[in-house]
Parts: sequence; C-alpha cells; structure tokens
Amino acid sequence: MPWKNSDTRYSSLSIALHWLMLVLLAVVYACIELRGQFPKGSDARTLIVQMHYMFGLTVFVLVWLRLFARSLGAAPKIVPAPPQWQAALATLMHVALYVFMIGMPIFGWLTVSANGQSVMFYGIELSPLIAENKDLAKQIKGWHELGGTLGYWLIGLHALAGLYHHYFIRDNTVQRMMPKR
Repeated sequence: MPWKNSDTRYSSLSIALHWLMLVLLAVVYACIELRGQFPKGSDARTLIVQMHYMFGLTVFVLVWLRLFARSLGAAPKIVPAPPQWQAALATLMHVALYVFMIGMPIFGWLTVSANGQSVMFYGIELSPLIAENKDLAKQIKGWHELGGTLGYWLIGLHALAGLYHHYFIRDNTVQRMMPKR
C-alpha cells in the first residue's frame, strides 16, 4: 500500500481512509438518528447509542492517521488547475471537515463525561474528560448537536463540489481520490 501521494493520485492509505471514514460517519449519523426507534432505557437503544460513541471515537482515532498520511507529501495536482478562489474554498472546506472530525468526538465525550457516564471503546472503558456537571452536559450536548447539523452540510457540500468538478468542470478532482479499478 503506497504511503505517499503521486502526482496524479492520493496514496492508497489516504484513499482507503477517506472512504472508510465516509462509511463510519454514515454509521455514526445512522446510529443517532435510529435511536429514536427504540424506547428510552431499552437495551437496543443503549446499544445503538454505545455504537454511536464507539464509531465516533473511531473517527477521532483515524483522523490522526489521515492527517499523518496527508503530511507525507503534497496533494496531487488538479488538472486543469482551478481558479485561486476555488482552491482557497477547497482548503477552507478541508480544514472545516478536519475540525469537525476532531471536534465532534471530543464534544461527545465531554457530554457523556459531564453526564456522569462512561464511554466504552471496543471493550475499554475510557476515563471521563471532565467531572459530572449536568448543566454543563446540556450545554455541550447543544454544541455537539449543532456540530452534527453543520456536519451534514459540510459533508453534503463536499460531495456536491466533487460531483460538480467531475460532471461539469470535468477535471481530475474526483479521480485523485477514487480506488484503483
């Protein structure tokens, strides 16, 4: 598995992490959206919420590997080169997505900690980040939910931009991140 980007494609590691994280984020969102299908206090609801925590923290762990892979070399060039304003927007979008993938799990963990609960991560009980404080938990939960809503928009805009580049501009933006056939 090549660790470094080429002139035309991202590394296999970057590509695999990109698509894996898309799947993980979809599962994280699905878990939290589906929890309402189960009665409060039920084992099924508890399980689906625990899965939300676990997969959210998995995103947190993997984002650091993505950042490491990204640091190994320059991004492949977009051909034809986009205008400077598009490149600046793309950079801003990527920064926002990384802040989202780092910040959301932290806000979630802080919420759970402030509620006096523990988070299980693949069978390991994680220590609380802060002491129990129900009022603070409500406040952080509000930020976490707002971040989740903003995340829907960020991911959607990111996907739309990729489709726009692929089908309308017809540059190589999407091909750089596609798995080899």
